Amino acid sequence: MTKSSARAMYLLIALIVVLLDRWSKHVVAQRIALYSHIQVFPGFFRLTHTENTGAAFSLFADSPAPWKTAMLIAFSGIALVVVSVLLWKNHHAHVVTGIGLSLIMGGALGNLWDRLVRGRVVDFLLFYYKRYQWPVFNLADSAIVVGAGLLVIEILFAKSGGEEPH
Repeated sequence: MTKSSARAMYLLIALIVVLLDRWSKHVVAQRIALYSHIQVFPGFFRLTHTENTGAAFSLFADSPAPWKTAMLIAFSGIALVVVSVLLWKNHHAHVVTGIGLSLIMGGALGNLWDRLVRGRVVDFLLFYYKRYQWPVFNLADSAIVVGAGLLVIEILFAKSGGEEPH
C-alpha cells in the first residue's frame, strides 16, 4: 500500500465514523425524547437520549464553569491537529496505528461538530447491571476509546523491526 492510498483509507475510516456518529445522534434525537429510553437488553443495555455538556462519558458535565465548552472545543481542535500530523507522517507499515488514529480523528470530529453547533453532545448508549452503570456515551466516544486501545496495543505488542522512524 502506498502512502497516499494509506492516507486515503485512513481519511475514509474517519469519514465513516463521522457519518455514522452524525446519523445515529440524529436518529436518537428525532425518535427518543430527551431523558427517555428504549430497553434493548433488559438488565444490561438501553438506548437513553441525554445531552452532555461535558467531555467523554460526562466528565466535567456538572461543572458550571462558563469557559468549559470553549476549553473542550479548543482541546478537540488541538487533538485533531496532533492526530492529523501523526496520520500524515504515519509510515504505511503501521496500519494499526493509522486505523487507531483514524478512529480517534473521526470520533473527535463527531463530538466537536455537536459542541460547535449545539454546545452539547448527544449521548445514547447505556450499559448497566443492577444499580451499576457505565456513563451514557455515543459512537464518537466509542471510536475514540477503540482507537486509543489500538494505539496502546500497537505500542505494547509491536515487534521492534529495527526500522528507522520516518
